Amino acid sequence: QVQLVESGGGLVQPGGSLRLSCAVSGFTFSDYYMTWYRQAPERPRELVATISATGDIKNYADSVKGRFTIDRDNVRNTLWLQMNSLKPEDTAVYYCNGLEGRFGWGQGTPVTVSS
Repeated sequence: QVQLVESGGGLVQPGGSLRLSCAVSGFTFSDYYMTWYRQAPERPRELVATISATGDIKNYADSVKGRFTIDRDNVRNTLWLQMNSLKPEDTAVYYCNGLEGRFGWGQGTPVTVSS
């Protein structure tokens, strides 16, 4: 019974910030790489960021590098995505998962960046 519950999205103006959260249950969270993806309407899911099981290795898509930060709390089974300097092109539904979507997809949390 894997559960991935994203939250924290919303409507922000360009240049604003949001912090997304992913509450995880149903597997040993601390054993797995984790990821954030995003998907805009009529577009495929895009890998945004990855983080190793212990949190020591982080990688980002070029489009978000320097603006987004992925992090995790292995005690509380929570994954985070801090999003700064948001741009309209960041508008999408954001999803957490393991590598290659191995745990299936939750509902995601929508982020809209617009003036």
